[in-house]
Amino acid sequence: MAMYGRIGADGDTPSLFRIQVTELIEKWKTPVWQVTGRQPRTVYVYLPDGADEDERFPVLYMFDGHNVFFDEDATYGKSWGLGDYLDEHGVPLMVVAVDCNHRPPNGRLSEYSPYTFTDSHFGHVVGRGKKYMTWLTETLKPMIDSRYPTLPERETTFIAGSSMGGLMSLYAISEYNHIFSRAAALSPSVWVGEGRMVDTIRKADFGEGTVVYMDYGSREMENHSQMLQRYMQTANALLLRGVFLTSRIVPNGDHCEACWQEQIPFFLNTLLYERA
Repeated sequence: MAMYGRIGADGDTPSLFRIQVTELIEKWKTPVWQVTGRQPRTVYVYLPDGADEDERFPVLYMFDGHNVFFDEDATYGKSWGLGDYLDEHGVPLMVVAVDCNHRPPNGRLSEYSPYTFTDSHFGHVVGRGKKYMTWLTETLKPMIDSRYPTLPERETTFIAGSSMGGLMSLYAISEYNHIFSRAAALSPSVWVGEGRMVDTIRKADFGEGTVVYMDYGSREMENHSQMLQRYMQTANALLLRGVFLTSRIVPNGDHCEACWQEQIPFFLNTLLYERA
């Protein structure tokens, strides 16, 4: 089923977009002006049962949206299948996931890095993570809050991602803590910028009740030098800042969508856990 409408994609100029509805997931296009200009990007919006009534929901924003829901859209043909999990377990949560910058040579790395860095494999990468987060918080989130039945407050706004998306989730919870209260960082690329994420965490203004889920697969520790040390430093920095941290080393965990899919129950339990 498809529908059409208008929305202020750049905050000022309305642009025509096409909504494709697949069960409870809407797909539509909008540009990320700050990073890739007018090039359209796919936005996936998962709507839980009750979204067509008066109920309002917390919202989880996710990176690499093309890998979140559908195998046919995923980069390597395997998604997280997150919509199926949410449906099966009746989780009252909206999910907004945007696909990454696919431009060569390092579009995704650039968009999902808060820091400019040089790597022996990827070369020189200009960090545009701040520009992306400006778009997400100042354009996309207001767009979502105006169109969908969200609970827009900080306490009910979360963010999550894996790999470079995991790095960005840590960056978002640190630098945009007035917007996001909880984050899930799966296999975060804390090797980027030679430990600068630790400095970002140390300087962050964390609000009350900040929650972070962070994990790393045991089999992927050797993918980058000093990964265990970087991971431990990051976890320690979060704990010292009073963040409520759930940290796991996933037994035999790999750097892939199939493994991250298996962690869905763990990170969702952390993001949604409440105790009076």
